Amino acid sequence: MIETTKRPPLSGGQILVQCLLTQGVERVFCVPGESYLAVLDAFVDAPEIQVVTCRQEGGAAMMAEADGKLGGIAGVCFVTRGPGATNASAGVHAARQASTPMVLFIGQVGRDARDREAFQEVDYRQMYGGIAKWVAEVDCAERMVEYVQRAFAVAAAGRPGPVVLALPEDMLRETAPSPRFNFRLHSAGPAPDQADIDQLNHLLAESRRPLVICGEAPWSGARAPLHAWCERRQLPVAAAFRCQDNFDNDNPLYVGDIGLGINPALRRRVESADLVIVLGGRFSEIVTQNYCILQPAATQKIIYAHPSADELASAPNAALAINASMKKLLVALAGENAGETPPDRSEWIQSGRNDYEQWSRPSPLPGALQYGQIVTWLRSQLPDDAIICNGAGNYAIWVHRFFRYRRANTQLAPISGSMGYGLPAAIAAKLRYPERQVICFAGDGCLQMTLQELATARQYSANILVLVVNNRSLGTIRMHQERNYPGRTSATDLQNPDFVALARAYGYHAESVAETEHFAPAYAAAVNAGKPALLELQLPLEALTPNLKLSDLH
Repeated sequence: MIETTKRPPLSGGQILVQCLLTQGVERVFCVPGESYLAVLDAFVDAPEIQVVTCRQEGGAAMMAEADGKLGGIAGVCFVTRGPGATNASAGVHAARQASTPMVLFIGQVGRDARDREAFQEVDYRQMYGGIAKWVAEVDCAERMVEYVQRAFAVAAAGRPGPVVLALPEDMLRETAPSPRFNFRLHSAGPAPDQADIDQLNHLLAESRRPLVICGEAPWSGARAPLHAWCERRQLPVAAAFRCQDNFDNDNPLYVGDIGLGINPALRRRVESADLVIVLGGRFSEIVTQNYCILQPAATQKIIYAHPSADELASAPNAALAINASMKKLLVALAGENAGETPPDRSEWIQSGRNDYEQWSRPSPLPGALQYGQIVTWLRSQLPDDAIICNGAGNYAIWVHRFFRYRRANTQLAPISGSMGYGLPAAIAAKLRYPERQVICFAGDGCLQMTLQELATARQYSANILVLVVNNRSLGTIRMHQERNYPGRTSATDLQNPDFVALARAYGYHAESVAETEHFAPAYAAAVNAGKPALLELQLPLEALTPNLKLSDLH
């Protein structure tokens, strides 16, 4: 039947917002700018989409990145041209290194002013070309649907990542015939070949010391079959850097995380494994410990599975490379007939678990506040679905080492190592899952990178709990200075604000905690406050890491 009803024309901004609705977007993060006023106007007629006004574009982009990790589709961020776009780059870089689907929309100068270095003009293809999967500019409103559909598809396909679309402000105002909004791509990912599964099983049957490493590729629908397969085949499991929520840390098969400050016993275990199965991770500098492990060796075979063929091509000399989504691969592996009984690996598994258990017990450090004891107390008190967020700094070592991630989507931590990430991530998490507890760990230096987003949490009733670990220093850099330039410290001391008074000014419940025994009642008051809360943990700089004192470096 031929459609005879003439649909009214829409502006480029209106078409864009309708595209977002078609893609299933429920929330966008932004800092408003005059370069995309037509989009802001179109949001007025789309109450289904929550528009979260952030205080700085870096925080907005980090919120979108965290939302992309949690929400099942690409996180969305809008920023204005020039300074807005440059501020947002830290969040785009975080999405790239964490393989997170994200779409950044940037207002752009009018088409008649391009290539003249107009006010705040930037060539975004050049600026973002090295860290985004695709960068484009929408030249006319009639092609908006095409560009947005492709942006979401590229962001989710293969190895997910960020996409950047520039939006000339005059294009957003121009009208075009109303298009159809009935098309949404779903990235299913490639399926494994039976020959690959047979070869994997052959290599596994020969192995006496296997090890599975879970990386950052999409795990939706894959976590349960991963557990089932590893339990049936008796395979110990380690997590790649900041991917600890991909496997239940309480499971006897879990042996720890391969990240910064790795357990030396786990590193030796990786080196001594005769078969390593890397699922969805990258052979990054941190996972390979400065490219010293997981390298081709006559005594160790590597199986590498990833949904992106490009990632497989950049891997070391793997004995087997499988181009498949984690869900399809693990569903296939878990659904196989049990077959022959696996070799007895009980000693290999138990020794790995014992090493992990020992490593995750904190030892006393100088000072009245024992940070390790606080983290272990929280791991026993928090519900399994609590979301733990952090940025970058030595303070995060305690969290990764002593906390236990038991459920999926409970860890938000920047694989890019970006300071300031924890607070924006916590806000995005609380907006996505308001019924779940969300804890943000931040160092005093880390928090001040995005401190202004405290106001965003308060405005949108995102009742997070911020634990700011205050040692009045940029502790990680101080540690490296002491190691490389003994006695010649520079630029790492911090004169901080009164965090409690500042948080209260933002409308938070806030307290300072200087002794371990005072934490539990302060925590109870914070979670029962009915609003966002901040607890300052006063940690002496002498307690540099969980097993290193500052004086040890002198």
